[in-house]
Amino acid sequence: MLYREVGQYKTNYAADMALFPILQDRIGIAVILAIAFVLIPLSGNDFLLNAVMIPFLIFALAAIGLNLLTGYCGQLSLGTGAFMGVGAYACLKLTTFFPNVNIIVWIIASGFFSAAVGALFGLPSLRIKGFYLLVATLAAQFFLEWCFIRIPWLYNNVYSGNIVVPSRTLAGVPVTGPTATSLTRYLVVLSIVVIMTWVASNLVRGRIGRMWMAVRDMDLAAELIGIRLLRTKLLAFAVSSFYCGVAGAMLVFLWYGGAEPDVFNVDQSFISLFMVIIGGLGTMIGSFFGAALIYILPIALREVPAALGLPLYPATVEQLQFVIVGVLIIVFLVLEPNGLARLWQIGKQKLRVWPFPY
Repeated sequence: MLYREVGQYKTNYAADMALFPILQDRIGIAVILAIAFVLIPLSGNDFLLNAVMIPFLIFALAAIGLNLLTGYCGQLSLGTGAFMGVGAYACLKLTTFFPNVNIIVWIIASGFFSAAVGALFGLPSLRIKGFYLLVATLAAQFFLEWCFIRIPWLYNNVYSGNIVVPSRTLAGVPVTGPTATSLTRYLVVLSIVVIMTWVASNLVRGRIGRMWMAVRDMDLAAELIGIRLLRTKLLAFAVSSFYCGVAGAMLVFLWYGGAEPDVFNVDQSFISLFMVIIGGLGTMIGSFFGAALIYILPIALREVPAALGLPLYPATVEQLQFVIVGVLIIVFLVLEPNGLARLWQIGKQKLRVWPFPY
């Protein structure tokens, strides 16, 4: 065939929509998974696992959730932080009511509660869109924040008003609580993120993903060809909120070990939106790029100058982070709206001149 002789070319729709149609992509994914599951656990210390990798993976999952809604379906949202909070509080109540059930089950199940809340607040999307929908989701953010603070039942009537994470085990190994090791929590978070990313990748390349993209590109035309807008948009809100809810539950139970309601404020929603914009709208890998840049940037600003003998004050690091992120957002919106994912794609295309044959 032609691609065997002069290169790898996509020849039909099935090949175009395949998860990893190019041999190098499959090899790259295998290498990344080997590094994540083998090399990092064997060589990484507690700082790398607990302060870098775990939060990076959690925020990447939240960015994937927002990307499904905004990047693939075109529905703007500033309620990511609140939907993450719904997942965290739902996981707390589930573990309280059913303490003998595996905690991993409740972390995943908490996403369904967040999905229900997200679908409820997604109802206005049939009548409004754009800036007005953004304001509607912002109202949902403020309302849910109020619930997290003013309803003591949500945090088990604890005097401090914080989420207190109980100790839970998996096959006798502590997963949550003060006795859980960084390695155990990292492997659990990594496994959940890999599986959910694979599910999301298949979802956006199937019938549902094509409906979302049709609504994003032109909702009127999508309705004319038979796509039900309300059902499609609500499904996007539900799936997006599900991912955000699972990310919120992992944020509290597998990283913080406890949290205040302020963890899920509007700042978290803006941070998730910045991750999606810089990483690339409508791409899975862009969510990881955006999370890596936004979260690892302040760590690099602290560690790299200190290693060079030029330590920076924490306030200086915070201000530099704001400046760099703001400049990057402007640059990408003007010069490369598709974000880091597009730059990555261009780099791969330039390197893929004479690829290996199948």
